[in-house]
Amino acid sequence: MMGTRGTVTAASGFNPEADAQKLRAAMKGAGTDEKAIIQVLVHRSIAQRQFIKEAFKQLFGKDLADELRSELSGNFEKVVLGLLMLLPVYDAYELKNAVKGAGTDERCLIEILASRTCAEIQAIKATYSKEYGRSLEDDICGDTSGMFQRVLVSLLTAGRDESSVVNEVQAMKDAKDIFEAGEGRWGTDEAAFLTVLCVRNRKHLLRVFEAYKSISGRDIEDSIKREMSGNLEDIFLAIVQCIKNKPAFFADLCTCIDVELIVNLILIRIMVSRAEIDMIDIKMEFAKKYGKTLHSFIKGDTSGDYRAILLELCGGEK
Repeated sequence: MMGTRGTVTAASGFNPEADAQKLRAAMKGAGTDEKAIIQVLVHRSIAQRQFIKEAFKQLFGKDLADELRSELSGNFEKVVLGLLMLLPVYDAYELKNAVKGAGTDERCLIEILASRTCAEIQAIKATYSKEYGRSLEDDICGDTSGMFQRVLVSLLTAGRDESSVVNEVQAMKDAKDIFEAGEGRWGTDEAAFLTVLCVRNRKHLLRVFEAYKSISGRDIEDSIKREMSGNLEDIFLAIVQCIKNKPAFFADLCTCIDVELIVNLILIRIMVSRAEIDMIDIKMEFAKKYGKTLHSFIKGDTSGDYRAILLELCGGEK
């Protein structure tokens, strides 16, 4: 089930055959009608796009994604092809790209695994295995090491308690354990952070964070920044941010890097994967933090058909 806070919703009076015809017409002859592609794909839900793909294959004997791939290029192509995928397929595809070849895109691993629900992670693992004939855990373990790897593997088990039960005694103990594993000792016992942050439910953790502040005098994020560094710091901060306010986590990601290539990879992933879930909330958090709209940020930072499709996914100035 998609959330109800998305900018993209199912179209009423949906006709997959008519949409398939429109997409075919947009790609026929000289040139490509990018506007027509945007109008069809952005204004249909993920589920409806699957019916359009089926209808296209039935009507023309061709794969819609392959046809679009041959007509489009660059970031616009990345967005369009992403929109055609079911969310677990898209996440699995992004994770595969993060670990294949030389180097690893740790930002992608952190973003996806820290923010997805247990059910979403289970679906991603099953999809990854089906699409690539490999274990996602094995591939991630082959590309990472140390405590960072252990946190990723813990998140991959999708074992977080998803109840809303808060055990007050346990919350105080968890806060004390984290304090004694970090601020309260020489050196840091990162495993104690893992045990609490990767396993406890959201409501319980919010209580732990309150208790931690009363014990240490600091926010948990401040202690993580003081006690850790690199990818381990980044993943623990991402987990805490997603527990506290997931839309704010995504809003922050949009502007967290100055490198244009990386910004676009992150922006595309957020716009494609969150448009139907919580984009309205992400926009609100972005405006609250940066004093300008996500719409204006996209408008100023992108161009052409790529800008046009992102602005449609963003869903207006406010």
